[in-house]
Amino acid sequence: MGGEASGLAPLRMLALRLDPSPTLLRDAEEPRVARDEALLGLRLAGVCDTDLQLARGYMDFRGIPGHEFVAEVLECADSAWVGKRVVGDINAGCGECEDCRQRDAHHCERRSVLGILARPGCFAERFALPVRNLVALPAELPDERAVFAEPLAAGLHVLDEVRAAGAERVAVLGDGKLGLLTALALAARGVAVTLVGRHESKLAIAAERGVATCLETELGPGLDGESAPSGFDLVVEATGNPRGLERALALVRPRGTVVLKTTVADPAGLDLAPVVVHELRLVGSRCGDIAAAVELLASGAVDPALLVQARFPLERADEALERAAQRGTLKVLVEPPTGG
Repeated sequence: MGGEASGLAPLRMLALRLDPSPTLLRDAEEPRVARDEALLGLRLAGVCDTDLQLARGYMDFRGIPGHEFVAEVLECADSAWVGKRVVGDINAGCGECEDCRQRDAHHCERRSVLGILARPGCFAERFALPVRNLVALPAELPDERAVFAEPLAAGLHVLDEVRAAGAERVAVLGDGKLGLLTALALAARGVAVTLVGRHESKLAIAAERGVATCLETELGPGLDGESAPSGFDLVVEATGNPRGLERALALVRPRGTVVLKTTVADPAGLDLAPVVVHELRLVGSRCGDIAAAVELLASGAVDPALLVQARFPLERADEALERAAQRGTLKVLVEPPTGG
């Protein structure tokens, strides 16, 4: 599969490569597809803040980025998958270690991660993932909503990490793409959550869907200030800003919990003394259950349509990253080549 059959020279395709700056390749190599993998044809991709951080040097990444996708299965050893629309878990584990066998392979020491670590991503006409990572999409779920499955799963994963049900005051800090999706996901799961941000127009998207919102400037200075802190039991930091954790630590009550979502290329220095002094719990949170996110999207409980602000063909994927990097931009989508 993947252009290597019959000893022929590998096929070439259109793709975006970070090397380190975004470069459009019209003769990228066809992906190599292992026996347990499927060859996928791109239908729709989303630009994530992680893609932007990779372009700025995060993880010293070189290669094809992109990990939010809807695709069609083009080739697979299991013919039942061929032709299906799918999304997928981006973490490809070894399949043999304890983390793979007993958990979700998200911390397999030998894992590759689509478009992030040792595996070409989805900003290409074709790419590959293990069949065990794929989740088939129901017919009623359009690509434009399904493409949010991966970031929505990341938002839902907060509930795998902490017990939000017992928290009376829950806040999501950051009104960008991930913050909005996380607030919508928690609200859909019955959590009384407040989205805290700096942009009334973005907060309005959450408010329209019944989520409580608050401008950050309306809150007190926090634990280290002279006035009373905001005192949230749980704060999910999803700002995408190196200083976001500092603000989250200020908004949580003593003995409260902060869930950290942000990854950046150039993290800022941080005084962690408040974690000790106020006995805070700090939890890292990354990828989640893709199937659970698909179910939530298909039910209509979360509709991320208002987050989409621009669409670009793959031939202009470099422009898509530029647009996504503009301050205030929400979701930018990338489509297969026009006429392809």
